[in-house]
Amino acid sequence: MSMVHVAPEVHLVLDPMSSLLAAERDDVIAYSMDPVMERIDDLDNIADDLVNSLAPDRPLLSSFPGRENTSYNAGIYSNLFYGVIVGLIFSGILAIVIYMLSMSGGL
Repeated sequence: MSMVHVAPEVHLVLDPMSSLLAAERDDVIAYSMDPVMERIDDLDNIADDLVNSLAPDRPLLSSFPGRENTSYNAGIYSNLFYGVIVGLIFSGILAIVIYMLSMSGGL
């Protein structure tokens, strides 16, 4: 928060953010909020990135351009892979059970 000295001889200052013209006083201490606002902007970007991570078609903060649907495609391929594996295991167990029942004369 910087102050512009409009008239130093009469101690007038101007706040450029709010366009407030006031008398400069020695008993008032003004702190700069610029570093705090930068950190808040960083946290805002991180919060937006966290929300974007919930949707598979949104770009992430630290990803390269053009990788918006990567999570969606990875989900499809991994679920397809695990579905095939579970289906083959189930089919194998079913084939073994049918073979055992046919050998024992149950069918």
